Amino acid sequence: MKKKLLLLGASILSTLMLAQTPCDNGIAWTYPCEGIDLLASFTLGELGGTTGNDNWGWTDPVSGKEYAITGVNNGTVFIDITDPLNPVILGKLPGHNNSASLWRDVKVYNDHAFVVSEANGHGIQIFDLTRLRSVTNPPENFTADAHFSGFSNAHNIVINEESGYAYGVGTSEYLGGAVFVNIQDPKNPIAEGGYAGSGYTHDAQVVTYSGPDSDYTGSEIYIGCNTDELVIVDVTIKNNPQLIATIGYTNIGYTHQGWFTEDQTYFIAGDEFDESNVGFNTRSVVFDLTDLDNPQFHMEYFGPTPAIDHNGYVKGDRFYLANYSAGIRVIDISDIANGNMTEIGYFDTHPSNQSVAYTGAWNVYPYFPSGNIIVSNIDGGFFILREQNLGIDNSESRDFSLTPNPASEFLSISAGNGLIERIEISTILGQQVLSATFDGKSTEELDISGLSSGMYLVRINNKTVKRLLIN
Repeated sequence: MKKKLLLLGASILSTLMLAQTPCDNGIAWTYPCEGIDLLASFTLGELGGTTGNDNWGWTDPVSGKEYAITGVNNGTVFIDITDPLNPVILGKLPGHNNSASLWRDVKVYNDHAFVVSEANGHGIQIFDLTRLRSVTNPPENFTADAHFSGFSNAHNIVINEESGYAYGVGTSEYLGGAVFVNIQDPKNPIAEGGYAGSGYTHDAQVVTYSGPDSDYTGSEIYIGCNTDELVIVDVTIKNNPQLIATIGYTNIGYTHQGWFTEDQTYFIAGDEFDESNVGFNTRSVVFDLTDLDNPQFHMEYFGPTPAIDHNGYVKGDRFYLANYSAGIRVIDISDIANGNMTEIGYFDTHPSNQSVAYTGAWNVYPYFPSGNIIVSNIDGGFFILREQNLGIDNSESRDFSLTPNPASEFLSISAGNGLIERIEISTILGQQVLSATFDGKSTEELDISGLSSGMYLVRINNKTVKRLLIN
């Protein structure tokens, strides 16, 4: 039996509407948006914390199920998001020795989560993610499977999944530089030295290099965001890391985090203090690393709001940026070589303002095979989102309309230009639930009373796709 929506003014909506809210006319419930739908969300209270921080994801290689791993001040929460409209909190791993901190960071390697925190004595908690397969009575109180105490606290953890090495950064060791940890046997981590030559690293990316500089092909390259510069280090030989080059830039505030483009030609970096120090809009600084020995400034990208940028990641030709009070922004970088970056979508998880403040979206993880995106907020909880145009040609979408939308019993499809020949309705996960063939009229009606409440995709004439909310 379908749930019915109840609206009293604009203040009360059913759980369904909160969990499955398309972005229409620039808004998804109370969240400003463009091109990104809200699938589900959890409050900080539901996560058992008072502030949120980092997140990451794991896709089970056996079942294909997708799991979100999201940090709060007092631990790490594991969520099954395989059905993104009905996510399940499976349990929580408290901080080591029940410690709490505003800062927590997590990465994944070989079906294990590696969690660090700024809390004193935290080290690395190691959690076997395959345990999530057998949770039968959620939420559970988890314990770590292993613990690494080679450093006390850390601001961040970086993992090169190709080499099986983790890099603790911002610790009390090696002047705050990188601590090298062999995690090829995940439950038995081994410290293998570190790098102190460039001082404190706030965040980094480490890759097995396959970029344009043939001098370093196959080497393990560390790109560190070191508060006032970018540092490039060859860390292939763990007992003899070699500084390759450093590069600064104008209006330095605090070099915070960055990510390679997929061809490893450009590195997109964020500065966490420049918006407040200088007063311009959100800025990303792009470096040309074609020659690792001679890095060059390439361009600056300025966003449409004054909000501070935090963590950003590249997937294909898109840069996904957690932009604090401006939520997440999706930026087209397909023409970055010619100095062009263009915002193509956003979802503002902090709708009250876009101030220059440390509030709102902390991290975004865009790498699930399904296309689902997770966002963790400092103050606003956890969000599961999805881009509307993911893999869809909507070039003719304006030629057709669906009424009503939301719908419950019957759906009318109208063609402004052309005729209707076939209709297919599927879930957002791609499962077809209804189809019909017509003789070719400009208006048709479908009985949808047998479909459950939720968000659907309506494909018209095997091409045009529209979104439909059934209540």
